[in-house]
Amino acid sequence: MRIEKIQMATKFLIFSENIYPDWQIEEKKFINIAKKLLKFYISKPEVYQKSALCGHDYNTVSFDFLYCDSRKTHEINREYRNKDYPADIITFAIFADSEEKFIFDGEINLGEVMIALDKVRDEALKKGKAPEDELAFLISHGILHLLGFDHQTEADYNFIVALQNEALQSIGIKYD
Repeated sequence: MRIEKIQMATKFLIFSENIYPDWQIEEKKFINIAKKLLKFYISKPEVYQKSALCGHDYNTVSFDFLYCDSRKTHEINREYRNKDYPADIITFAIFADSEEKFIFDGEINLGEVMIALDKVRDEALKKGKAPEDELAFLISHGILHLLGFDHQTEADYNFIVALQNEALQSIGIKYD
């Protein structure tokens, strides 16, 4: 299937839940940002062809965001990853990480992204960025993980960060 056809035929179902009471983000706004970022990523042949979506027939892509605090990501890190520290983001890339690819009624569920909003605020302050821009950066990062991209090498890390900066710029966020 051509990439243009995929973009036109794909529906995005992005679910969001915020359990962090100290920052009531505009969830609809960030769902729309996530949709725009995902469309950007899958419109690029060099990204789509290396993604977990390539080679599968689908008409819907879905995934979830859970906004929480660093206590929650610390707990999840310990329980599921044997790492004893709070993370700013944890991604469960179900579709990308499993050998079995389940597509039900044309829908691919990529997984879930957990983002610690207290860490987002702290990191934004350290970098001199707006918290909303830092959150958009982490959303874009999580989407790339859901698509199957990782950053185990310096070259992979540089590719992902450059791609994220380009994606964010495409929606009017200057991050780098």
